[in-house]
Amino acid sequence: MTRIPVFAASLALCAGLASPAAFAQQKFVTIGTGGVTGVYYAAGGAICRLMNKDRAKHGIRCSVESTGGSVYNINTIKAGELDFGVAQSDVQFNATKGLAQFKEGGPVGELRAVFSIHPEPMTVLARKDANVSKFEDLKGKRMNVGNPGSGQRATMEAMLPALGMKMGDFALASELKADEQGSALCDNKIDGLAYVVGHPNASIQDPTTTCGARLVNISGAGIDKLIASNPYYAPATIPAGMYANNPNPTRTFGVVASFVSSSKVSADAVYQLVKSVFDNFEDFKKLHPAFAHLEPKDMIKNGLSAPLHDGAKKYYKEKGWM
Repeated sequence: MTRIPVFAASLALCAGLASPAAFAQQKFVTIGTGGVTGVYYAAGGAICRLMNKDRAKHGIRCSVESTGGSVYNINTIKAGELDFGVAQSDVQFNATKGLAQFKEGGPVGELRAVFSIHPEPMTVLARKDANVSKFEDLKGKRMNVGNPGSGQRATMEAMLPALGMKMGDFALASELKADEQGSALCDNKIDGLAYVVGHPNASIQDPTTTCGARLVNISGAGIDKLIASNPYYAPATIPAGMYANNPNPTRTFGVVASFVSSSKVSADAVYQLVKSVFDNFEDFKKLHPAFAHLEPKDMIKNGLSAPLHDGAKKYYKEKGWM
């Protein structure tokens, strides 16, 4: 007997929080991210927090979901089970072209870019006693090139020819996993390691603090050409002093984490999400250390190979960015 009054009271409360139009048209969007300890999950949570702040105005409620990462997010967006997702820019490129992980299923024609987020640079560390100041100095040394199938291994295989190098140039090309290589470096089992990752990151912080490992520059004409010929790569700089014993900025390149959606998602939902981020951009940058150096002019172009969603275009044109 008490259910009807309670339900009526709930409706009254909702009506007090939102306009009648917003209540009648309440919609829900979900963002696919990655593991709960990673930057992808933090990025999705930050975006939802900003979007939900104004849900009484636009009538859209945002939720975040921990997922298996880039490939899973794009496949699940394709299936219509996610509205948005975070994906590495190289995975976004492969999806639009039907390459690598998407070769069997073919191009994901409905995939749309929204913006890019934080860079995920190719990060190389060397032992402090290895006398390495640039990547080419690792010739003849023991290098962890990453386990087969990993992002760092794929990037390493693309990078070496650009620098006029090959796997055989290393005295040892070990295949340790990402969570094994930091300790191996400090235990003098390897001289260098590579990791494609957003910053700051504990996997880089530990060896720089524990055994004084040094970040290594990756630059030059070959790298410039590699970036120019692959739209999913972008230049990157690891800021000076981000890690112990590394007082200078480190020049490198890498992929970027990108935010994607589908052409089937309404332009209004995408517009409101983009507006929530960029209208509150200083707040967004404070929500995770990896966002601190983001610039809107880079976010609307870097690492985006899928067509921009119409809802994102609308906002960027309003701002005069396009």
